[in-house]
Amino acid sequence: MTIHHGEIRGSPEDLEAFADEAEAPRPPQQLPKRIALDPEKVEQGLTQLVLSVVELLRRLLEKQAIRRVEGGSLSPDEVERLGTTLMKLEEQMEKLKEHFKIESLDIDLGPLGNLFDDRGPQGRS
Repeated sequence: MTIHHGEIRGSPEDLEAFADEAEAPRPPQQLPKRIALDPEKVEQGLTQLVLSVVELLRRLLEKQAIRRVEGGSLSPDEVERLGTTLMKLEEQMEKLKEHFKIESLDIDLGPLGNLFDDRGPQGRS
C-alpha cells in the first residue's frame, strides 16, 4: 500500500470528529457535563476545581512516596516525616471540603470519564 502526499485514508466514521459542528449538532444528552457556574455558586465551583487539582497532586505525591518507600531509597526518619506530612495534607483537604461545603472533588471530564475514576475512561478498565 502506497500513500501519496495529500491523500486521506480512512472511513467516513473516522472523519466525523472533524465535521463542522454547524452541520451536525450533537443531541443534548450527548453533551459533556461541565462544572455548573451558577452566578450564586461561582466561588464554590472555582473552589471545587482548585481543590480537585490539589487533590490530584496529593494523590500523585502519595503514589510517588509509596514507590520510594518500597524502593528503599528513604531512611526510616524520612518515611516517618513523609507519612505524617501526607496524613496532615489529607486532613487539611477534608477540612477545606467541609468549610466550603464540597461533597466530592471528583469532576466529570466528559468522554475521559471522571477525574478520580480509577476504572479508566468512561468506567472501562
